[in-house]
Amino acid sequence: MSPTFRSLANPNYRRYAAGSLVSNTGTWMQRVAQDWLVLSLGGSGVALGITTGLQFLPILLLSPYAGVVADRLPKRRLLQVTQASMGITAGALGLLAILDLAQIWHVYVLAFVFGVGAAFDGPARQSFVSELVDADDVTNAVGLNSAGFNLARILGPALAGLLIGAFGGGASATGWVIGLNAVSYLAVIAQLRRMDQDLLHPARPTQRRRGALREGVRYVAGQPRMVLILIVVFFAGTFGMNFQITSALMATDVFAKGAGEFGVLGSALAVGSLTGALLAARRTRIRHRMLVLAAVGFGVAEIVAATLPSYTAFMLFCPVIGFCTLTLLTSANSILQVSAAPEFRGRVMALYMTIVMGGTPVGSPIIGAIGEHWGPRWTLAVGGAMTILGAVLAVVVFARSSGGMRWLWGQTRPMRSRIEPAEDVVAQAS
Repeated sequence: MSPTFRSLANPNYRRYAAGSLVSNTGTWMQRVAQDWLVLSLGGSGVALGITTGLQFLPILLLSPYAGVVADRLPKRRLLQVTQASMGITAGALGLLAILDLAQIWHVYVLAFVFGVGAAFDGPARQSFVSELVDADDVTNAVGLNSAGFNLARILGPALAGLLIGAFGGGASATGWVIGLNAVSYLAVIAQLRRMDQDLLHPARPTQRRRGALREGVRYVAGQPRMVLILIVVFFAGTFGMNFQITSALMATDVFAKGAGEFGVLGSALAVGSLTGALLAARRTRIRHRMLVLAAVGFGVAEIVAATLPSYTAFMLFCPVIGFCTLTLLTSANSILQVSAAPEFRGRVMALYMTIVMGGTPVGSPIIGAIGEHWGPRWTLAVGGAMTILGAVLAVVVFARSSGGMRWLWGQTRPMRSRIEPAEDVVAQAS
């Protein structure tokens, strides 16, 4: 088997990857349909920003506690509960839209409820990867997860755009697409139930005790190179990765396109992301400098995209943005997954999810307001500039605390295959 796909030799990982592909395709279909529903109900760029912000607000508020839960409970069972909760919420929104009963406040409320399920799902799902495969294959599995996610990101928006158009393009049409996403969660639940428990590598659950959250925060704060990663992804996630808003506004306001063309932009982004994920799956070394350079490249790409004159040029350039995005996120995810001690992994990944996605409630309304008052092109330009600023700030802060940047630009050695304390593994990863 090709080194790129070696984790698929594990039957449990194959089941997980297959279920996730179906569910993620449905999730991306809902993201497009939900935004189109808001626009169909008379919403503006600010309304899109509020919807996205409310969906990610629970991640900001609850993810740290969700990490404690993920370290305390069997992750396979926890994932079945979180997947079912998100499926029920999607089904409720889809039904309201199909019956032409949906109002914008319904979307707001259900986006928030959906986000609650996602907040508890994220840390468990991220850290569960390390229980599915051997330690040697964690980086490969993370890359393949990203590849599957972005394959779904190619298929989902395109399918959503086609289906919304086929069903008439109105609010009711979006409901059928959202309803399909509700059904897709059954695929993950079914595959989780079919797994061979003898092949899993579960971390020993932590005991229920006071101060578990503070203990996790102190653990991360004591790893300066983890802190560097989190600073970079905070700026990128808060200001740069608002693709739901920027793509919608560029498609409708700048290029005067419809649902189909809007969906194509999401798929174009995913083409680059899929390429980046497959390349990440082949890597045997992870370098912090790759993370920083990817962040700067992502920022520059967004600024360039803001200046492109036509829909065709913008669409053709979207894969560059997607490639830089996935290189950044996969590098961050892999280093943190392999670096974290098993008993802290849920909390570490919860903090990662809080930082990379929890900043969205802050950034989305700001980016939406910028698009409303200054124009959609500024949403990209400002997001790109803030991402570059974050990368520079992270490097400067770390260099001042560590006495230089030789660690960032020097040669790196392959990671050890076994999980070790974070300071040892990260030292060898950089």
